[in-house]
Amino acid sequence: MAVANALYQWEDGQRRLVNAPDPDRLAYEHASDRVLEELRRRLGSTFSLQELADFYESGTDWATGMAHSWIVDASFARYAREASDFGGGRQRA
Repeated sequence: MAVANALYQWEDGQRRLVNAPDPDRLAYEHASDRVLEELRRRLGSTFSLQELADFYESGTDWATGMAHSWIVDASFARYAREASDFGGGRQRA
């Protein structure tokens, strides 16, 4: 999967999470946190955006059992910020 396409999809999930109505947002945030914890367990703390995109492309069935698919996307967007080559919404060269 191309990193730019993945980032676009993940950021869309992040926007949906941030714009969720207040009564639901807390539950969505907790679900996103659970997905983030699992991402850290599966990928570790050192990874590139390409590795994250490849992991995403290999399937997220493990995560959609925890949260809506767009919440999974939001979690990937948040985790992408920890990538070694993340540069403010883009992949650094």
